[in-house]
Amino acid sequence: MHDPKMINPKFTEALSEQWINYATENSETIPEILVALERETHQKTLQPRMLSGALQGRLLSLISHLISPKLIIEIGTYTGYATLCLAEGLGEKGKIHTLDINEELVPIQSKFFNMSPFKNQIISHLGPALDLIPKISGPFDLAFIDADKVNYSTYFEMLLPKMNQGGLILSDNVLWSGKVLEKADPKDESTIALQLYNEKLKNDPRVKTVLLPLRDGLTLSWVC
Repeated sequence: MHDPKMINPKFTEALSEQWINYATENSETIPEILVALERETHQKTLQPRMLSGALQGRLLSLISHLISPKLIIEIGTYTGYATLCLAEGLGEKGKIHTLDINEELVPIQSKFFNMSPFKNQIISHLGPALDLIPKISGPFDLAFIDADKVNYSTYFEMLLPKMNQGGLILSDNVLWSGKVLEKADPKDESTIALQLYNEKLKNDPRVKTVLLPLRDGLTLSWVC
């Protein structure tokens, strides 16, 4: 999730809107429910940019299909776009736990979750992730971290022991609109946290990590 006040010009040049549009047009067709959810997110929220983009959503769906997870955990639901994308790869008995702290978003989440074919497989949790994660039993095959950036490292450490070997932890917004490329202002806690997090994952022997420059940056960390 990210609502930047300033965008680094180098970053926008590297991720040309034309390239993203072309890639999206030549990827799997976006399900109608996601098109409707994106529309409603823009109509009813103040920060619609926090929504996972269409191309990233198709990637999340593909990753989920490749893993065929029995259990997924998502830290940061927002309006549920990524939740529905990840749920596409669940088996008939698979479940996805999704956590968010914003009570105002629950009506949108509930509306679209109940409209989806995965309504009985999505388990929503409201409250601080730091309190909720210990209460949710694993093991998880797939995790998606997309919440407050300052706690990314803490979320990662809380999730890792709950992951199956060979599981995958995804981390969103790790490029932070290019801010991670520059020396951070000492008061910019989110940028500093992400810079340290990116370095941490690269050097962590418990995972094999690749950072993809897709949209606002998506890291894939495979649990060894």
